[in-house]
Amino acid sequence: MISVALADDQALVRAGFRAILNGEPDMTVAGEAADGTQAVDLARSARPDVMLMDIRMPGADGLAATRQICADPDLAGVRVVILTTYESDEYVYGAIRAGASGFLLKDLEPDELIHAVRVVARGDALLAPSVTRRLIAETAGRLTPPPAPLLDALTGRETEILDLVAAGLSNEEIAARLAISYATTKTHVSRILTKLGLRDRAQLVVLAYESGRIRPGWLP
Repeated sequence: MISVALADDQALVRAGFRAILNGEPDMTVAGEAADGTQAVDLARSARPDVMLMDIRMPGADGLAATRQICADPDLAGVRVVILTTYESDEYVYGAIRAGASGFLLKDLEPDELIHAVRVVARGDALLAPSVTRRLIAETAGRLTPPPAPLLDALTGRETEILDLVAAGLSNEEIAARLAISYATTKTHVSRILTKLGLRDRAQLVVLAYESGRIRPGWLP
């Protein structure tokens, strides 16, 4: 059973998400929060598998809450997904850098929400890869990148896979592109994350942009 927590200051939004998620046989809503402070408290008390986090809330916003949750080693099993309207939210990039596992557009379809929660719960892929490229391309150019990380520990194949992950391809798509099995692809991604000391694919995407390996607008 996948437990999901909802953090959004709009009760109607929470009610809609709750109805969709509770309608699935493998999902349950573990609790709700109306601001960032409540979201952190909920993460600590309920320990959900996935927390859907609105980024704009009164008081402590979703970005501050995401930073606290992802920085707490006791909450390593809680995967935060940011809810955004994309055009107006400039904090999503910072949230991903802080450890968020991805983000969803608020106008998504119910089946997209269900699929996204399952994907993030298993830690398998970054959400909405095409939107991820657009968002990071938009925000990365306005940020001062840190010094390029050391990537010398990666093999040639791992570097190739890193680039494809950063471009937004899923494990299935990478496997098809490189003519390797899904299991092999997943193993490579796990090794890359371990070597680079990263939490998940979202941080891997950010690292690729910040290191200069991937440029905004690049496609494989």
